[in-house]
Amino acid sequence: MPDLRRLRSLTTTDASPRGTVKPVTPGELLRDEFLEPLGISQYRLAKEIGVPAQRIGQIVLGRRRITADTDLRLCRFFGLTDGYWLRAQTAYDIDMARRDLGAELKRIKPWGGAACL
Repeated sequence: MPDLRRLRSLTTTDASPRGTVKPVTPGELLRDEFLEPLGISQYRLAKEIGVPAQRIGQIVLGRRRITADTDLRLCRFFGLTDGYWLRAQTAYDIDMARRDLGAELKRIKPWGGAACL
């Protein structure tokens, strides 16, 4: 089982060559921290959790998002708390949106009268 303390940092960022922060996809996390260290092939994982092998391959390549269905299957297989993979997906999506919005997001001023929920 991978070191979960280390995984928390991997789900959010990874250093890129330009000194900026490169978001880590759930697929990279799955491949680098679970499949490779445990010696499990993408095909074997797919068969064990009852999904098409293409689904796992697309997730690993960053071409498919983690769904609630896939999250529950992966969490059960790896012994993780339900929602682990969805949280990784959400963290990645937020990091990418923040990068994409850039200056536009900075121009948005918080509403002064709004209470924090």
